[in-house]
Amino acid sequence: MTSKIIVVGAVEGAFPSILEKISKLHAKNSFSLAIFLGDFFADPESRSQEDAANVSALIDGKISVPLPTYFTLGKHPLPDPVRERLEASNDELCPNLYFLGKRSTTKTSEGIRIVNLGGSLDSTITAGLSKEKHLPFHTEDDAKALRGANSADILLTTHWPLNVRKASRVVLPDGVETPAGEQCVADLCSALRPRYHFSTSSDAFYEREPFFHPPIENDPNAKPITRFISLAPPANPSKLKSLYAFSFDPNSSVPINLPPGTTASPFTITQKRQRHPNQEQSYSRYSTAQNGDHYRPRKHYRHKDGSRAAPLGPEDCFFCLSSPSVKTHLIASIANDAYLTTAKGPLSTQSTFPSIPFPAHLLIIPLEHSPTIAGISVPEDRARTYKEMQRYRRALHGFLVSKCGSKLGAVTWEVSRAHIRHTHWQFLPVSSDLVKKGLVEAAFRVEAENEKYPTSFRTKDVGDGTGTTGDFFRVWIWMPAEEDVVDGQSKSSEHAQDDEVEEKRGKQKSLVLPLNEEFRFDLQFGRRVMAKLLGLESRMNWRDCAQTDEEETKDAGAFKEAFKQFDWALED
Repeated sequence: MTSKIIVVGAVEGAFPSILEKISKLHAKNSFSLAIFLGDFFADPESRSQEDAANVSALIDGKISVPLPTYFTLGKHPLPDPVRERLEASNDELCPNLYFLGKRSTTKTSEGIRIVNLGGSLDSTITAGLSKEKHLPFHTEDDAKALRGANSADILLTTHWPLNVRKASRVVLPDGVETPAGEQCVADLCSALRPRYHFSTSSDAFYEREPFFHPPIENDPNAKPITRFISLAPPANPSKLKSLYAFSFDPNSSVPINLPPGTTASPFTITQKRQRHPNQEQSYSRYSTAQNGDHYRPRKHYRHKDGSRAAPLGPEDCFFCLSSPSVKTHLIASIANDAYLTTAKGPLSTQSTFPSIPFPAHLLIIPLEHSPTIAGISVPEDRARTYKEMQRYRRALHGFLVSKCGSKLGAVTWEVSRAHIRHTHWQFLPVSSDLVKKGLVEAAFRVEAENEKYPTSFRTKDVGDGTGTTGDFFRVWIWMPAEEDVVDGQSKSSEHAQDDEVEEKRGKQKSLVLPLNEEFRFDLQFGRRVMAKLLGLESRMNWRDCAQTDEEETKDAGAFKEAFKQFDWALED
């Protein structure tokens, strides 16, 4: 279904007259939605009594908003009355007017996916997600988190992407310089490949030639096209273009033939994140505050006839960092393509492993929203994701050795199935004696037999899963080799990257259970096996192990501090 959309440059407090103008245009064109870019409210340094009165009238519903309208975070903080209303009303300022937040993925009722990154880059925050969603600053990790959305119809950013004018023949007006761009915005555009990318400029309108991105693996003939458009403020004295109306069908296919004048993408994704020299002082980096993400919830996972509904998108996924459901206070580390978090409703407790004073049940999660690692469409992204997830797993092995010597091994399990939301690995320590005696392997095999699964475990390494056909359950069983432990420390480097070298350290076995549609597989199979093995049957269901936010934050903080020396993502 085609929707008519109107986008407006930074109104900077002049919203009463602009909304009146939009109302007249809407009466003639029947727009589906409107988007206001940049600063919707006046600069706090120059706000007048009239500006304050207009804000109050807007909040009180005395200024009409004629259609569903979204506004973003610009370069100035929001007025206090606005912030207070948004906090009390789930980001709806008044009827029909919604705040997109600082970092958000939104899917409208028309099926249009909007990804938004508001504010300016705060270079003093060297790692982590920003804490306050109403302040006009974001971090590189805020931008990186949005890559997990996988795609976007419309990308909104306060700042231009760095080098967007590269290879462009479109000139700026005389006397106008190219606005300062941000590399993290360029990387985000490259990752999401939006149909439209909107930004703002204080003194110019700029519409670049369309540019195409490299084709993706599952559609090698199609080249996704992005149109970058920067709007001037409506109050600009030169009468430069400040409104942009267009029609859009989110279900339309990517064109095979490029429009005339189309160029190659001007961006190159930065694979290495630059670290600030005093990053060690900036280690405390995750907020328990609301993250500012905004979406229109969709609850229907099956159709009325019982058939399976379409897979849920990143805006509904509690493993996507761009989702409002993600629990940021559990996150321990973020790399370029994967992240590490403590488990919600952990199987183990503070007393399960005497040498570790916190639950050590952990999750290793890819940033990209995909039900399987093999399902990540871009081969380079898939390879990097799998490599980083393995690095986290090995770093956790080194962490265990540092705390417990050779007393503890570890089990990591994964359900790789096309119908799950977002693939991930679960990591849990286990007694090395249980591994050495073969009891861990036996527990998984026997449980599968007891469930009468028609397939059985095979000793096999399937890597990132691209060489296999069908779904599978995988478990890695690891224990340190005693000769690799000296005075309770591992002889291997906790930041080692060489898989071939690492495989020679410790003892590891990979078991794979093929899955198919002929039988119902319990997604909690791995947790169930480990609960029985560790004598924690009463904690088999994670919902029965719920902690308060304060308890979760305390345990996550204790793990982050203990894991710090093994967190290779801080150094890359």
